[in-house]
Amino acid sequence: QVQLVETGGGLVQPGGSLRLSCAASGRTFRYFHVGWFRQAPGKEREFVAASRWSGPTTYYADSVKGRFTISRDNAKNTVYLQMNNLKPEDTGVYYCGVTTSSGNYYRPGEYDYWGQGTQVTVSS
Repeated sequence: QVQLVETGGGLVQPGGSLRLSCAASGRTFRYFHVGWFRQAPGKEREFVAASRWSGPTTYYADSVKGRFTISRDNAKNTVYLQMNNLKPEDTGVYYCGVTTSSGNYYRPGEYDYWGQGTQVTVSS
């Protein structure tokens, strides 16, 4: 089993920045990808970014490319999502998850474990 805890959400003005953290514990070595997703009220959970647990490969949704950066600190078993130039449409609950899938990192249904989520609100 894996436990995931997200922190770092909050209220920020448009153009501002936030850094989310996802602390993992348990058998994380079994999982191929770690991903960040978000869910706005009344909408489906959508892919934001993903990274392999080992190696430099990262993936981003088109809507966040150039603004968000996913990174890992393997020694701390923690994954980060640096979010810059935030926009109101970035508002939602952000979740991190892990999956054994090597290819379908963008599909929330492929993920085996999720954290509880952290709220991000971008508003003036």
